[in-house]
Amino acid sequence: MRITGADVVVTSPGRNFVTLEITTDDGLTGYGDATLNGRELAVASYLSDHVSPLLIGRDAHRIEDTWQYLYRGAYWRRGPVTMAAIAAVDVALWDLKAQVAGLPLYQLLGGASRSGIRAYGHASGRDLPELLDSIRERQEQGFRSIRVQSGVPGLETIYGISAAPEPAGGPEHGRHPQPSEEIWDTQAYLRHLPTVFEEVRNEFGPELPLLHDVHHRLTPIQAAKLGKALEPYDLFWLEDCTPAENQDGLRLVRQHTTTPLAIGEVFNSAVDYQTLIREQLIDYVRSAVTHAGGITAMRKLFDLAAQYQIKSGIHGPTDISPVGMAAGLHLDLAIHNFGIQEFMPHSAETYEVFRHSYTFSDGYLHPGETPGLGVTLDRAAAARFEYRPAYLPVNRLRDGTIHDW
Repeated sequence: MRITGADVVVTSPGRNFVTLEITTDDGLTGYGDATLNGRELAVASYLSDHVSPLLIGRDAHRIEDTWQYLYRGAYWRRGPVTMAAIAAVDVALWDLKAQVAGLPLYQLLGGASRSGIRAYGHASGRDLPELLDSIRERQEQGFRSIRVQSGVPGLETIYGISAAPEPAGGPEHGRHPQPSEEIWDTQAYLRHLPTVFEEVRNEFGPELPLLHDVHHRLTPIQAAKLGKALEPYDLFWLEDCTPAENQDGLRLVRQHTTTPLAIGEVFNSAVDYQTLIREQLIDYVRSAVTHAGGITAMRKLFDLAAQYQIKSGIHGPTDISPVGMAAGLHLDLAIHNFGIQEFMPHSAETYEVFRHSYTFSDGYLHPGETPGLGVTLDRAAAARFEYRPAYLPVNRLRDGTIHDW
């Protein structure tokens, strides 16, 4: 099964997506997600100019060899652009192999380890009443686990929660030619957040699994303080509590709190996790298939994590396309050390471009039984949505200093 084509499709049905479409001499088509939010065209160029020409004529069945060829052969290893490009190739090849086998992809990964994939949804509010309403709305949609994000008194915007309702699809959807800027106050946040979870627990009781995303904004000692303050509210996890490039900093957090920790949505390889996994400084691995080298790399990462009783928590925002989401779901269903899956439903326009077989019902996702990945790209629909620059916000402290977002 020789590769005869490797085309890159950039489309923007509400959000920008980069998709790799690989075709073979057998007449099959496989898809991979190469979306890198705010840097999409860099990956598109990397694929079109440097990777696609290398794929023509290669045996599409040789997935591991192709992965190593693209990773080791380039000399310049890792980095988000390189790993997103490799991920797209890898997922497209797995899609093709499963289609040839006539099986949904998860069957090639060892078969199902569970009947469904527990998912969590996002609830947010500018104030407490709005937040509580958002949680109820997610419950009505079927979510049984919920991420809670709240506005902070004195801060106009935070995590995309602004004085006015944010655009549909998330905080980057203002489509500004440059990133918007937000103001951050750590002490105001640390004072306010425990009161939010106290009220949420009082309203919804102890059984509802609650998650929270700090978005890298705290130092290790601040993160330790927050984790300890949130212990009475029994979080499912505290996500990205401090920038994890400083892996030693997680030792300090771990010493002071038993709140479970999730890290890694900005990581792009297993190398990034070495200390965190070996020293059991985290409880959940947060990378996305799209950004961390594809199914081949993520399966190895989860196998490593399993040796230390660390579970999966694959990143699943709306800037992961349905192709990337489906790849994550097949992996979720197959691995033993599954934890939970983030799930933000896409817009109707996105689902028009990306036809998919995965489903969500009663709090659980399933990738479906369609042979392969279960997602196809409608090229005609994709052509109607031209790329438009869009960026996530930039964060500053009150004195104007650039801060982590």
